[in-house]
Amino acid sequence: MTYVSGGAGTEAVDRLRSMEKDFNLKLVFAMNNGEYVADVRVTVVDAANKVVLDTTSEGPWLLARLPAGTYQVNAAYGRSQEHRSVALAAASLKTVDFRWPNRVT
Repeated sequence: MTYVSGGAGTEAVDRLRSMEKDFNLKLVFAMNNGEYVADVRVTVVDAANKVVLDTTSEGPWLLARLPAGTYQVNAAYGRSQEHRSVALAAASLKTVDFRWPNRVT
């Protein structure tokens, strides 16, 4: 399983954007007011309930390449957790947004 995270700053966003074609999952982390966040704890679990990714995002974007299938994506920022189910195809990029209240404690 291959992944990369980052996106803090224009150059980093441009670099990640140029890499999107190599991945099939894009996670975007932000506050409800649109302000991007980093240091988001991410776990991705496959249909067999096996953790296939467990990391902390270095920026507001995380790109991953996973086998086609259905996954549960869990993202924790501060004490707040969000969960999304996502179905991935092998050759197309799926973008999943995570938004947190402007005040996370």
